[in-house]
Amino acid sequence: MLSRRDFLLYSGAATAVSLVPITLFAGTEQQQEAHGRVAGYPRKKIAKMSQLINHEAVYFQYPDNGPNSIAMLTKTDIACGGGIGEQRDVVAFSMMCTHQGGPLTGNYKAIDEHRVVGQCPYHLSTFDIRRHGIIVSGQAFESLPQVLLELEGDDIYAVGVMGLIFGRIENIEGLDKVQDTDLVKKTDQVDWTGQAKEADHLDETAGFNELANFKSWES
Repeated sequence: MLSRRDFLLYSGAATAVSLVPITLFAGTEQQQEAHGRVAGYPRKKIAKMSQLINHEAVYFQYPDNGPNSIAMLTKTDIACGGGIGEQRDVVAFSMMCTHQGGPLTGNYKAIDEHRVVGQCPYHLSTFDIRRHGIIVSGQAFESLPQVLLELEGDDIYAVGVMGLIFGRIENIEGLDKVQDTDLVKKTDQVDWTGQAKEADHLDETAGFNELANFKSWES
């Protein structure tokens, strides 16, 4: 259970500790900021703020280069829980559905004030990335893991993961050496082994379910 004031993520790896501002209950009257203490995760440079374009997905691998490590960074042009930047609108999430590991690459959508990832091609799960990746439709019952971000000058770093990545017993498993890598643009998809492959453009507005029954985090 996540405290409203702070949370603590542990793993077996001995790495630096980062303090990350997290906005809880974004977009509600209960909105508040807490600071998460992230231990055990690598600090990986993934993008430059000045190069981001609204609603363009940037794919990267984190916390390692192993299976199921594909994640997406995007600038949503609206404040999001855990967002960084002046508008707190830059967020990142795992691209593996929490239900049965369906690939979510190419499925980010911005419709009116909604910012979602989905529908999953397996069972149509859709996740609200304005509210820390909570499930809003489909058969998944766990939120989409959120990659925690830090901004240093113009550089964006991934520093942790909130939630368990699909297919892993723990997020840090035989950690590979993590280095700054070239960004993977939204016209690429990544398969289960984390290898990029070219894909056709996906319609980012197709198959969108009406959002309903938002769930708040428990105290």
